[in-house]
Parts: sequence; structure tokens; C-alpha cells
Amino acid sequence: MTDTPQITDSHCHLDFPDFDGELDQVIARAHAAGVSRMVSICTKPGSIAKVRAIAEAHASVFWAYGLHPMSVADEAPVSFDELVEVAQHPKLVAIGETGLDYHYTAESAEAQKASLRVHCAAAAETGLPLVIHARDADEDMARILEEEYRNAPYSCVMHCFSSGAELGRKALDLGFYLSMSGVTTFKKSQELRDFFATVPLERVLVETDSPYLAPPPHRGKRNEPAYTALTAQVGAEVFGLDYAAFAAQTQSNFDRLFTKVGAWQARAA
Repeated sequence: MTDTPQITDSHCHLDFPDFDGELDQVIARAHAAGVSRMVSICTKPGSIAKVRAIAEAHASVFWAYGLHPMSVADEAPVSFDELVEVAQHPKLVAIGETGLDYHYTAESAEAQKASLRVHCAAAAETGLPLVIHARDADEDMARILEEEYRNAPYSCVMHCFSSGAELGRKALDLGFYLSMSGVTTFKKSQELRDFFATVPLERVLVETDSPYLAPPPHRGKRNEPAYTALTAQVGAEVFGLDYAAFAAQTQSNFDRLFTKVGAWQARAA
């Protein structure tokens, strides 16, 4: 048993080619850093087999499935029935990532909105949390999340949250969670850190979004799940807690939202 405080990387992409040939070592480094669980996100149908196989091969890895908003224009729509069917896998623990991205792909905005609503409905149907990607689309995102929640309630995490405070508050009002990523650690992100300091601690998760957004001192290089600990260290500072206390709270938060993880671990014990 390790004395290292345990945390969870609630959002990474272990199937990406950045980790090919090194995945066992990457996961081992995560464990050594106290990252006891990872949720690897499948962002398009063609990646399902690889992401699922990684989760099946590693006890500490779980997975989620959805169609990334930046891929909506290039991929066939993911249906409600498909999402519900894939969700039957014992280690599939969330729906998404889905959402809206008008920064690079505003031309597919209408298709993104339609896809987002399908994912919201699937989250409500399955009882699994929704994983949201939001960039430069705060107004539409807030409106759709609220409309769909009023239609059929669901749980949700705003992954890699770096949107405006208004969207953050709307998400919190709906009972959702906000996830701190490496963006929170960047020197230019003081405004984001100040906002997180106002967020109820019981609604905060941590993640890497690896291989992207590595926190200092690795910024500009490949990110990996072990670096969740670096973001959590900054998170502890934001909330005025010691690292162990912050880590324990984020673990409790993750368990509350991702209930299927605990159920799987209990069966596997």
C-alpha cells in the first residue's frame, strides 16, 4: 500500500498514437504518481475497439464513448441507440465527449447541436455522466444543456473547464461538475484559477486531457496521466488545502459522479 495520495485522471486519450508502444510504461508512471484510475475517452466510432481493449487490459483504466464536436462534420452521426448499446460494457463509465466547438469548427454548429442533444438524451437514459467539451460556444452550450436537463435530467462534467464564468455557474446550478486541467496551471490562467476558487469544492475534478495541455514543467511537451498530480497540486493551492486533502476530496467527487467505476471495482475486488 502506498502513502502517496490517490487521485483520478478523469479525462485522457490513451488510444492516441502519442502513446503507442509505451502505454504500459505510461500507466506505470501514473500509478507511481498516485493516479490510481484513468478514464480514456473515445472520440469517434473508429476508435472504439482500441479504447475498449485498453480498458479491458488494464484494471485502472475505464472508458467513455461519444462523437467529438470537432469530428461531427467528418463522421457519421452517432445515434441514441448506439450510445445506449455501447454503454452496456462493464467499464464504459460515461457518455462523451460531446459538446460544441465554434473556435475551429463553427461551420458545423448546427450538426454539433444536434449531436449534443443525442448525447444528452443517452446520458439521461443510461444514468451515466455526460462529458462536455465547450469552446467559444458558451451561450448555445448553456441553453442546450439546460433545455435537455429540463427535458430529462442527467449528470455531467464540464471537462477541461476554461469557459466563461457564466457558463460555469450555469453548469453548477444544474448540479454539474467542473474539471481542472493543465490549463488551470498556466501562468496566464489567473482569472480561471480565481473562478475555480469560487466553485464548491465538492464539484471539482482533475484531469490531463493527455496527450494535450501538459502542465509546467512539461508545458509544450506530451502530457500523460501521471501529470494529473501537478494539476492537483495547483488545485490544492487554489482551495487553500494540503495536497492530500484536495486529492481525497476529488476522489470522493469522482466516485459520486462516476458511480459505475466503484461498482466495477467492487465486483473485481
